[in-house]
Amino acid sequence: MATSERKRAVVLPLSQERRRHQRVKVSLLGRYMLEDRKEYPCQTLDMSPGGAALITTMLPRVGEHVVAYIDHLGRLEGRCVRHLENGFTMTIAGTARRRDKLADQLTWFANRNILGLPEDRRHDRFSIKDPHSTLTLPTGVTVPCKVTDVSLSGAAVMADVRLPIGSPVTLGRTLGRVVRHHEGGFAMEFSRTQTHETLEQDLNAEV
Repeated sequence: MATSERKRAVVLPLSQERRRHQRVKVSLLGRYMLEDRKEYPCQTLDMSPGGAALITTMLPRVGEHVVAYIDHLGRLEGRCVRHLENGFTMTIAGTARRRDKLADQLTWFANRNILGLPEDRRHDRFSIKDPHSTLTLPTGVTVPCKVTDVSLSGAAVMADVRLPIGSPVTLGRTLGRVVRHHEGGFAMEFSRTQTHETLEQDLNAEV
């Protein structure tokens, strides 16, 4: 049994890991830290227990150590493997037990996507006193917008920009992603559930 456990804890080479784990398309927001300890926002494009593709505007060096904090998944650590047109791929280091847990989480997200489940609708939508706010785009550009309705988990926004589904965007000080288009704007899902006490203040905050 001890021998079996020791074998189980061995981290497989990346080539073997690719064969063992199939990548899953999953869109989750997060942030990552590079070796200079600066942090940047990101969004997952696809993942396996051994690697991930991240969408971002700031690229690490190939081979650079990366620590990512992904919503619902937690801390992921590895190295940049290659650059993409809109981001980069990284390995994910960890024990077999950690990778098995990550595989279970990714399977859940994959099944949710296949079933086509909508974004979180557990919270009632309401209007805010001052609907005027500011959007910060993935490029860092800010544009004015109007919040037509909001809940603790998302908002509907009117703006003169059209972003791809899944794009990370910040409304006031609240980070989220585009989940649906509508005439004159889009709906966004917040990366974390907000509170009534701080939501309106954060949405109207100047960036």
